Amino acid sequence: MNVLNDAIVAVNDVFWSYFLIPLLIILAVYFTLRSGIVQLRLLPEMFRVIRSAPGIAPDGQREISSFQAFAVSAASRVGTGNIVGVATAIVLGGPGAVFWMWAMAALVGSAAFVESTLAQLYKVRTSTGFRGGPAYYMKYGLESRWMGVLFAVVITVTFSLVFNTVQANSITSAVSASVGALGGSPGLLLSTVIGLALAGLTALVIFGGIRRIAHVAQGLVPLMAILYILIGLYVVVVNIGELPRVVGDIFASAFGVREFVAGGVGTAIVQGMRRGMFSNEAGLGSAPNAGATASVSHPAKQGLVQTLGVYFDTWLVCSVTAFIVLLGDPDFGGEPGVQVTQNALEANLGEWAIHALTVILFLLAFTSVLGNYYYGETNLLFLDSTPRHMTYFRYAVLAAVFLGSVAPLTLVWSLADVFMGVMATVNLLALAPLSATAFRLLADYSRQLRNGLDPQFTLSKMPQLRNVECWGPTSGALPEDVQRSEGEAPSDPGLDAADRERADGDDGPEEEGPRER
Repeated sequence: MNVLNDAIVAVNDVFWSYFLIPLLIILAVYFTLRSGIVQLRLLPEMFRVIRSAPGIAPDGQREISSFQAFAVSAASRVGTGNIVGVATAIVLGGPGAVFWMWAMAALVGSAAFVESTLAQLYKVRTSTGFRGGPAYYMKYGLESRWMGVLFAVVITVTFSLVFNTVQANSITSAVSASVGALGGSPGLLLSTVIGLALAGLTALVIFGGIRRIAHVAQGLVPLMAILYILIGLYVVVVNIGELPRVVGDIFASAFGVREFVAGGVGTAIVQGMRRGMFSNEAGLGSAPNAGATASVSHPAKQGLVQTLGVYFDTWLVCSVTAFIVLLGDPDFGGEPGVQVTQNALEANLGEWAIHALTVILFLLAFTSVLGNYYYGETNLLFLDSTPRHMTYFRYAVLAAVFLGSVAPLTLVWSLADVFMGVMATVNLLALAPLSATAFRLLADYSRQLRNGLDPQFTLSKMPQLRNVECWGPTSGALPEDVQRSEGEAPSDPGLDAADRERADGDDGPEEEGPRER
């Protein structure tokens, strides 16, 4: 087993160092320049549009709001990657890995904007709202179904199965550490109980659909993230005298001025960017699946909101973990895992902090399980909408959650990096030719902003676009100008009464899909 894991690690290092990271950097630089540094230039606008009101779905209920879609993607982002992944990157790559995570977030925010804007443009209508993602913009934007199928298979396996075993294992490790600190005896029996309980909680939510997932994520993610941030800020305040040294170590290690691990600068860059992508998911192709569900009046709006999610994840939550770990004097080159963060908190705050982090990690990782499940669901519907098969898929997710709780997952972490790399490669290769469309939408959005309007979009503005369903007809009246006081977003500008009646009578997703133009 160790030989297989070492071989996978070696392949991963070559693949990420010499192909994926250069590809990501090249495209992110291009997206940044071509968009006029949209990820920083429109930062204030991101905070405004996240408050957009949703429309009404064909079944008469509220559609997913911009903030709820943000929360679903944050549910997947904020979890093991922030608490365990960042600690792992620091232990293996030194403090410099933190700098490269920060730098990566600033650069790849442009990729997050492009992919989520495209997901909004090429989304399809369901009876409860919208569905979309990279598989959809590959099929309808690139008109390449085989590419969409490949991506849908890879993301379903990666997130709903492989990543969920990682999340479940992290929960079990954290709970076991708390039990051990209380004098208990962690072992297989405890792991089995945790696995069964976690699978049961997951079942209660995933059988309720995207609305229930969105409501759970909307409630838990902000609460736990704020609590974790407050604990981290308290650690920083208590150790304020050490802060200049820690910041100095981050920058010195990033450029090789002071080495902390044998791999030096190269290890810091690879670990920082790899764990950064695992955490913020920019360019990976996962967040657009959540972003496509939002009811907004312009595709670029959710592109901006999902970009904000990258900063929330990396610059805020990941930074909290970084300062907690570095102020705890970690063993560079030692054994990675959730215990690194737990031990750092215990050193600064006492034993109670171990249990506080266990609760926080449990809830954040649990919402990540839900977000990961939804990414698989929306892509399985792209491949096969048979209700029976969807039920089988849900049971497979529950099995993955249980197995992740009881199994040692060193090999699975390595496999997760492989699948994540393949996902990112397929998505980035699709974004390159499609990005021109996203930039046209951004130009339309920017023109309306300059005129003091709340941006609105219908397909009649760009009638040459093909295979677009949810943005109105290719001809007809343009949307009315709306002042920036943010009125309620139209759920679907082109859905007339007859379309709505057909949507109401649609019992499943089998007949859904963009109309060919």
